[in-house]
Amino acid sequence: MADGSSASVQLGDVAIVGGGCYGTFYAGQLIRAAERGKTRFRRLLVVDRNPDCRFASEIGVGPDRELVVAEWGGFFDGWLGQPRDPGDAIVPSPLMPHLMHEWLVRRARNRWPGRPVETRPLTDPVGTPYDAIAPDGTRYVSFADWLCPTHCIEPAICPVTRAPRTWEMGDAMADLVARLQLTTPTAGPALFVCRHRVFGVGMFDAAEAVAGDRMVAEAGAGPGAVDVLVGTVSGCHGAASLLHLGAEPGAVG
Repeated sequence: MADGSSASVQLGDVAIVGGGCYGTFYAGQLIRAAERGKTRFRRLLVVDRNPDCRFASEIGVGPDRELVVAEWGGFFDGWLGQPRDPGDAIVPSPLMPHLMHEWLVRRARNRWPGRPVETRPLTDPVGTPYDAIAPDGTRYVSFADWLCPTHCIEPAICPVTRAPRTWEMGDAMADLVARLQLTTPTAGPALFVCRHRVFGVGMFDAAEAVAGDRMVAEAGAGPGAVDVLVGTVSGCHGAASLLHLGAEPGAVG
């Protein structure tokens, strides 16, 4: 999948979730884009707990790329816990769990050790054609009720309907927060928005993770209980969860 634009995408460290078929494809595309002058990056960090994953055998490490053998959660606890440079980014996998929500939960528990912090089921539907809730309470949603092309970059003209793409998942998440606020104190949405950058690879900036953590901190600044809607989304698809911050000990609510 080539990119016909003339601009070069400037990146820093790029963390790719998984070294299987998806992560190997994304790493290969970024390497090819760099070879053709379409992007520049400092390092590719392919994160997988298996040292013999597909990336290791098909691409392998090099001066500008490495395999980080680690659990995803542990990696992000360390990587996002350090100051990140502009251009540092995360390439999610379509098959990963809701990692950024899990990271925010761990951050909140460390911030408020005496306060109840938990994931609660998102029982309210988002209102998209596809809307399914997983056993852990995460809602997986999509505006597509069709089979999308593999590695679709979500262009302005949908490749399936051949019509303008009039929907945006971020807007749907903001609308959901407005509805939730009618009955329960709800902040957000804290969104990690994956956008196509180059050669078919979508990603979101590490700065979005930092901003999401800051939003949770601000939402929990008061003593009362509050929910924060957290979403990892693209234009068409998304995963959404509720991060519940219980009331401070001794507080009402």
